[in-house]
This record gives sequence, structure tokens and C-alpha cells, in this order.
Amino acid sequence: MNTFTEENYLKAIYHLSTQSESVSTNQIAASLNTKAASVTDMLKKLAEKELINYARYQGVTLSQKGEKVALSIVRKHRLWEYFLVEKLNFKWDEVHEVAEELEHISSRELVDRLDEFMGHPKYDPHGDPIPDKNGHFKANELKPVSSLLVDTVGIISGVREHSPAFLQHLEKIKLVIGKKIKVCDINSYDHSITLLLEDELLYISRDVANNLLITL
Repeated sequence: MNTFTEENYLKAIYHLSTQSESVSTNQIAASLNTKAASVTDMLKKLAEKELINYARYQGVTLSQKGEKVALSIVRKHRLWEYFLVEKLNFKWDEVHEVAEELEHISSRELVDRLDEFMGHPKYDPHGDPIPDKNGHFKANELKPVSSLLVDTVGIISGVREHSPAFLQHLEKIKLVIGKKIKVCDINSYDHSITLLLEDELLYISRDVANNLLITL
């Protein structure tokens, strides 16, 4: 049985590993808002349990065993987020912290029944793929709005930034999952972008465009 802290580390390493092949101690410390020395101690424990591959100064990767645990946690987190939004009417900016607690429930039977009850959803409220009980999932081919050319049309399908402030901002300007948008103009000075949403023109910053993901 892994502790909650160990599970949080494995999940953090998994998320960081989607951005680079090897994860550094400093990256983990920043992700979990803790000290590098504390990270080193935990990495030694995880390596002893054969959950990670770790050599000092050479970075960290998940072992096959560790990846299985990490994907199980990610699966639970995203299923609970879906449940909270779809069944309990939480908003998409309210569910992350609640799901952080619920993801540590160990009953696989409960999680599988939750998945079945909701019709085996493929994506959570933020557009992130939900692994099935075997850890398999199909990721969307998502592109940030900041990478698009003028006249490109797409469907909002995910976000990179999950903070409540960012999600509340998107909801306020109606840039939510499932909406169709068109890039109308890109400002050459500050790279802000003009979007057409339904019949309305919206102006978003480069930062928002970097964190808003679409499928073409």
C-alpha cells in the first residue's frame, strides 16, 4: 500500500514526464511546492519500492509498476471530476481540490462502478483523457490557440492551465469545452488574438491563447 504522499509524487512525475523524457528533482519540488531535499528522500523510498528509476543527478522516470499506479490515480482523479460536474453540478473550476482528496480512495470496485455508472466517459471536464481500468486512453490531438494561423477553425477541447482563476475567466467569456472558434486576427505587437465565437468577436492575450487547446 502506498501512502497519499507517495501517490502524489508518482502523479506529479507522470504529469511532468509527459513534457520531457526525464524529470529532475527541481521540477518535482516546484510541482509539489516542497524542498529539493525532501524530494530526494522520497525518491529514494520510491526507488526502493521499484516504483521509479532514479539515479542522483540523472533524473527520474517511472518504472512500469510506478506508471501503473500513477495512471490509476489519474483515472480516479478525472472520473471524480467528471462525476462532480456532471452529477453534482459543481463548476469545472471547483472540482480539482475535491478530486485531489477522492483520488486516494483505494477501492478499485468503487472506481469501476463509478466509471460504469457514468457510461465510461473518455474525457474529464477540462478535456483531459480518462484512462480505462487497464490504464489505456486515447489522447486528443490538441493544439494551443497560440499556434494557429488566421482563419483556422476548431473546437475548444482542453486547457493546459487548471487554476480556478483561469477557468473562471474562460467561463466568463464563454470559451468553454465544446465551443467552436475561428482565429480572425493575430496582433503582431503583443501576439494577442481576435477570435470569433458564435457571432461575437473576442480578444484574448497570448497567455490565454497558450493555455487554451482546440481540436481542428
